[in-house]
Amino acid sequence: MNFFEHQDKARRQTRFLVFLFVLAVVAIILAVNVLVLSLFAGHMTAAGASAGEVWRANAGMVAATTLITGAIIGLASAWRSLQLRGGGGEIARQLGGSLVEPDTTDPLRRRLRNVVEEMAIASGIPVPEIYVLEHEQGINAFAAGYSTSDAAVAVTRGTLEHLDRDELQGVIAHEFAHIFNGDMRLNIRLIGVLFGILVISIIGRRLLFSARFARDSRSAAPALLIGLAVLIIGYVGLFFGRWIKSAVSRQREFLADASAVQFTRHPDGIGGALKKIGALYAGSYLTADAEEVGHMLFARGMGYQMFATHPPLEDRIRAIDPGFQPDQFKQIAEQLSRHAQARKAEAEEAARAAAESPEDGQRRGPGGLMLNPENLAEQIGQPGLNQVFLAAALAAAIPRPLERAAHSDEWAQEVICLLLLSDQEEVREKQLLMIAKALGSDSEGQVRALREAGAGLAPAQRLPLMEIAFPAIRRRPPSELVDFMKLIDELIHADGRIDVFEYALARLVSSQIKDVLSPGRARSGGSKKLEALAEPARVLLSVLAHHGHPEQPDQARAALAVGLGSLFNEVDYPSTADVPGWPEALDDALKRLDALRMLDKERLVSAMARIVMHDEQVIAEEMELMRVICGVLHVPLPLMDTPPSQA
Repeated sequence: MNFFEHQDKARRQTRFLVFLFVLAVVAIILAVNVLVLSLFAGHMTAAGASAGEVWRANAGMVAATTLITGAIIGLASAWRSLQLRGGGGEIARQLGGSLVEPDTTDPLRRRLRNVVEEMAIASGIPVPEIYVLEHEQGINAFAAGYSTSDAAVAVTRGTLEHLDRDELQGVIAHEFAHIFNGDMRLNIRLIGVLFGILVISIIGRRLLFSARFARDSRSAAPALLIGLAVLIIGYVGLFFGRWIKSAVSRQREFLADASAVQFTRHPDGIGGALKKIGALYAGSYLTADAEEVGHMLFARGMGYQMFATHPPLEDRIRAIDPGFQPDQFKQIAEQLSRHAQARKAEAEEAARAAAESPEDGQRRGPGGLMLNPENLAEQIGQPGLNQVFLAAALAAAIPRPLERAAHSDEWAQEVICLLLLSDQEEVREKQLLMIAKALGSDSEGQVRALREAGAGLAPAQRLPLMEIAFPAIRRRPPSELVDFMKLIDELIHADGRIDVFEYALARLVSSQIKDVLSPGRARSGGSKKLEALAEPARVLLSVLAHHGHPEQPDQARAALAVGLGSLFNEVDYPSTADVPGWPEALDDALKRLDALRMLDKERLVSAMARIVMHDEQVIAEEMELMRVICGVLHVPLPLMDTPPSQA
């Protein structure tokens, strides 16, 4: 099952979730009505009236009870969903998570930040916010958010202190698999939806608590009985909530484990993390209330419970290491030391700094994504270790002043502005004036300084640098983000023309900011069929073919013919691949094509790959267009190696 099939399945599971939610709401409403009728119409039952007669005689009461109960559940779900509109970081903060600062000197946090950034760049998604649950000694983690643009990855302190780099990489790869498979959005919706059916038990607990403060036992008894009855009904909701979470999440944990192994090509990484959970006294349990978030954790966050959200730990380990025996837990426990990983992380950081010499500044990774139209869909959402190595090499080769500025809350916006500066002095001075007007003279001065420091920045490092800067940018106030999008648009139009890189950078940043501003509206796929959007698809493929062969119109037409033939089985040779006013035309096409079904997006991406590989070589403009098109369509394109001629 590839990325597109996983996303499609996640959409179907969302509909299944709605069905289960309605079923649970009906059960709770019935239980509440039975309680109300037993309290206020018990005399009719005592007089020998049948159940049907009791319900009919009290139809008004039943209707009112149904309406009030349904309203409480619906409003509670809506209220909780509204609380989570801030995205994944909101959940991390509610659990006591603290943001990992980009300039942290703690070696364990720097290791975590490096692992997350490398995987994000390799995967072709924005770097998520990174949090640590400081007070949790168990080994656990989660990814949360509505889309890749507002995602957050959180790990416990125990995860940092007890896992080595390979094991940490395995855990983070597991969480990235949840992002790619569509689980992250489904999980955050589960929290909002299920809160509504859990709220009855909360009301019951409050009633019981208030009964303790009644002035005498005579007035406390009714409140105590009502509270107890409501609490019991609330546990009906709790039962359904755990059942729903179990039905949705258990099998997807096995899938995420398998994806992590495929991502890292190192079974001992995630396998070692799972084994250490079994060996550690604190296991994976959280001290914070994990009822709401249990289904999105790397491992169980609570003790024994009916309808567990995760498969048994030993089953997960044996799926990775069939020869595992439980008596190994004792040996692993004897080897655990929370100080050992800090010493290892310090050594890794020293080695990383030593590798960033000027001679190594232009080093290349061992290879990126092979743009094969036949298996591209299988690699999307499942990048390999080669992409991680390449991402690490690209990130390590970024000049240190630019890397520090990209991680900085103060200067991340200026890094994006730097990437858009023109090589023509007259245009560049005009752009710097725009920056000074929008962001201030200090920002203009910083952009000038960064330009001098980043003189050796390679083209292949530009988009990864943008991804590194995005977590700091997304924390700006909404009004500043809107103004920043306007500034970017002004910068790319400063010379009266737009090149492919300017378009790619501007549209990627704009798309990600829009998802951050309205995370609940972000969609990975819609319901439109490709045949209904043939014209915008034709425009998109034409733009890609033209920029792949800007000075060779015949080659561009031949490449377009291959793409259209694979997509629509067309045999007519296109008359041209040129699209007048291509930036605006592509904007309109992308806006419409984002509503495609995921399986139709797969067909479109495969057709794009056929166009790009028509001449068996990939130029920078083709890669940048592929990247922005996939980014706006919410399809994470793994990192591709830069052609030697463009590096």
